Amino acid sequence: MPGRGFDLARIGDGLSFADAVDDVTTALDASRAVVITAPPGTGKTTLVPPLLASRTDGRVIVTQPRRVAARAAARRLAALDGTPLGTRAGFTVRGERRMSDGARVEFVTAGVLLRRMLQDPGLEGVDAVVIDEVHERALETDLLIGLLGEVRELRDDLMLVAMSATLDADRIARVLGADDAPAPVVEHVVPAFPLTERWAPASSPRLDERGVTRAFLDHVARVTASAAADLHRSDPAADVLVFAPGAREVTGIAHRIRDAARGFDVRELHGRLPAREQDAVIRGRRPEDPPRIIVTTSLAESSLTVPGVRLVVDSCLSRHPRRDAARGMSGLVTTSTPRSSSIQRAGRATRQGSGTVIRCVDERAYAAAPSRPDPEIAVADLTDAALLLACWGSPGGAGLRLIDPLPADGLAEALETLTGLGAIDDEGRATAHGRALAQIPTDPRLARALLDGAPLVGPRLAAEVVALIGGDLRVGDADIADALIALRGRRGPDAQRWSRDVDRMLRFTPDAGAVRAGVDDVGAVVALAFPERIARRVDRSADGATFLLASGTRAAVRGALAGTEWLAIADVARATGRVTADSGAIIRSAAALTEEQAIRAAAHLLTDRVEAEFAGGRVTARRERRIGAIVLSSVPLRADRDTGRDAVRRALQDQGLNMLVWPEAAIDLRRRLALLHRELGAPWPDVSDAALLAAADGWLAPEIDALASGTPAGRLQLARALRRLLPWPEAAHLDDLAPERLEVPSGSRIRIAYPPWDDPGARPVVAVKLQECFGWAETPRLADGRVPVLFHLLSPAGRPLAVTDDLASFWSGPYAQVRAEMRGRYPKHPWPEDPWQAAPTRHTKRRS
Repeated sequence: MPGRGFDLARIGDGLSFADAVDDVTTALDASRAVVITAPPGTGKTTLVPPLLASRTDGRVIVTQPRRVAARAAARRLAALDGTPLGTRAGFTVRGERRMSDGARVEFVTAGVLLRRMLQDPGLEGVDAVVIDEVHERALETDLLIGLLGEVRELRDDLMLVAMSATLDADRIARVLGADDAPAPVVEHVVPAFPLTERWAPASSPRLDERGVTRAFLDHVARVTASAAADLHRSDPAADVLVFAPGAREVTGIAHRIRDAARGFDVRELHGRLPAREQDAVIRGRRPEDPPRIIVTTSLAESSLTVPGVRLVVDSCLSRHPRRDAARGMSGLVTTSTPRSSSIQRAGRATRQGSGTVIRCVDERAYAAAPSRPDPEIAVADLTDAALLLACWGSPGGAGLRLIDPLPADGLAEALETLTGLGAIDDEGRATAHGRALAQIPTDPRLARALLDGAPLVGPRLAAEVVALIGGDLRVGDADIADALIALRGRRGPDAQRWSRDVDRMLRFTPDAGAVRAGVDDVGAVVALAFPERIARRVDRSADGATFLLASGTRAAVRGALAGTEWLAIADVARATGRVTADSGAIIRSAAALTEEQAIRAAAHLLTDRVEAEFAGGRVTARRERRIGAIVLSSVPLRADRDTGRDAVRRALQDQGLNMLVWPEAAIDLRRRLALLHRELGAPWPDVSDAALLAAADGWLAPEIDALASGTPAGRLQLARALRRLLPWPEAAHLDDLAPERLEVPSGSRIRIAYPPWDDPGARPVVAVKLQECFGWAETPRLADGRVPVLFHLLSPAGRPLAVTDDLASFWSGPYAQVRAEMRGRYPKHPWPEDPWQAAPTRHTKRRS
């Protein structure tokens, strides 16, 4: 009979969500896919799985975004059911499993279920899947929704429930349901207890180039210690929950609070802690125990309920994955917490009654934070996701109903990485090597380092390096080799977790025989994982050194690694500051490398070709051997014509026509043609920069060949090149429509200054001495009479006296004033009272 042993009434006793069980049952009667939204702590994670188990004989799988949440949910359900953990309710997370063959409900992380589905796409024996905490929009959760939607097309008996504390329910319902029939939505609303908001901004910055400042950690600790003391006087049974962005900050704040707040049990809660310590925090405390101050990451934001909390202190900082496509970097960055997440954090104080939240920012900074977090699919590295989709048979997510599609730029970058790893073929399908990488529970890059590194350096060293990098462990002074040596001799929680990860990785390594290697070979493993981050030193100073990565990024490092010529970099991030002023990035973890190891790890990035460039007015070429952007050797040589042409064309694209040396004749002709094109249109050619560059292979082809052959740019005849654009037979009228010179009444032929081709409002100008134009009544016009010439009438010394395009009006009016002012200054030159009757001249009175 379905539902063996689960007593929903007993399990739901005291849980708010028990009131919604009938609504969920009704929704499941109408649809095999349901969306549930309810506040944190109401009991939906505890009640929905056994409810689904009561409707089927198969197993119910419940996904959680974090291991600690999966363990906690399984333990809670088993305790309420009165059965040992793993008997009817258990869990499977990375490195730990508590499940019997007959267990009905299994809590897992999303990553565990994704990899299981690659082995068992039909989910044999599973009748229902619950995806919890969908609102966090974790990448693996989004992928699960897409894959499970495809499984349901083949298995109409599979029940699928999406649950969240806060959710865009209608949107998720459309994805889970059919095009014309969204999944039903069950919304459970609980009246909120009163929440008091307080603000405690710090007087100094929260963040600098290194991350969270020490001053801000001091501030959060002081605020917490003071507020906890006040709370304890009024409510000795209440606990305090403090939110920090990451494990490092959790430890720093907790250490400071222990020094400042006596009489409290200060606990840490983050993903790096051993499972037993995490579980001890979640279980709560006994009445006789001292009050607790729990410092946590976003772990306790919504997926976990920590009992007894009445005060929340929020740093209003979060750590999220970010991909920097411009520098080829990805990793965790610390930013202001989105307001929706801050609201979730504050809600932990009102789980059991009225509570208080103290935010360590002012109201303006809080209002300026993003309204909600970006979906991880939009900002995270997609390499692992792209490999999983390729193995599933849907490269790039093709054909899947996803909440959001994979962003094109991030997907392209991931596919390029997977191609370099040999994980996918030219059509984006998974290769046998790619499927092997996908079975290893770590990033595909690290999986490649494990499989390919074991034969080179031995399985243990390869596993140790992969476990260290993949475990997000602190690497002091950025030196992975030193961190590895320290871990081998340490006994703390980090070392224990690392040791367990090493043993787990060893299960996937091939037998390499008797390979002898030491810590000097750590870089070889790192380089296999991140060949695009192989780096060579390009500059060194007293502050450190700058390295050029194969990807083209420059990054800086301090300490002993600055003295190394080659590095294999595992973690690099954007930064500012003196040591990174010329790089924009800082190396956070790396290992020394040899050139031979670099070439072996990055064979797919190795090139040997002639590189030509146009610089200094001529083409130069070198034969260069490179690893990506890193030059291994460079020998000068003469470029062949095709290589030279490519260099000239690249320069034209990058620098435009300014790379050419434009003589006066060419400038003048181009301006004349621009005027005719503007005024008369076709067939007179467009000579704008864009038009000339687009047609360069035509009008400029002989000159491009000349440059490619080594002719300096200054020797080109660009006027001759421009004349290739002249239309025939209209070209015969060029000098009539736009003459180079204009004959004035004195007989002088004055050059016309045509306006620049990119200044359509300017006019052609003739600058001529006033005396040379006596008696000239009609202003000349160019371009078939469309454009009047603008005259700059000059003094005998060549200084402007008047500007006009109406000579008749000038002689009849303004000339009299000019004559009165100038005849005394220039008495040797004619200033007739009647300019209409005077003879035009370019000479003095005597010579005239």
